[in-house]
Amino acid sequence: MLTAVDHVQLAAPPGSEERLRAYYADALGMTETPKPPALAARGGCWFEAGDVRLHLGVEHDFRPARKAHPGLRVTGIEAYAARLAAHGAPVTWDDDLPGHRRFHSEDPVGNRLEFLEPSAGAPAPRR
Repeated sequence: MLTAVDHVQLAAPPGSEERLRAYYADALGMTETPKPPALAARGGCWFEAGDVRLHLGVEHDFRPARKAHPGLRVTGIEAYAARLAAHGAPVTWDDDLPGHRRFHSEDPVGNRLEFLEPSAGAPAPRR
């Protein structure tokens, strides 16, 4: 029986860790968590914020995920979008999901991320 999503892994090119840290830690406000030594030798970095865990793993023939993406629930979406924009991250609003405010952004290596917040009066999230 499935109980939760432990983490989402996105790919990144070799040598991109500092750019990833600037986006995931500085812009998104996540905390970098240490990788176990055997995994740290492979490169990449791990981040978390509350129950959200994102792993960025090095892929030598890297291609960014432009369609596939994590959907990250936020509070205060307007302020969060402004925070990302202030860090130079793209913010593209999308009003196509009823009952939600949402936007998409890209990390510095081109991976797509979705940020969403239920609108006032929206039904409770599915569990």
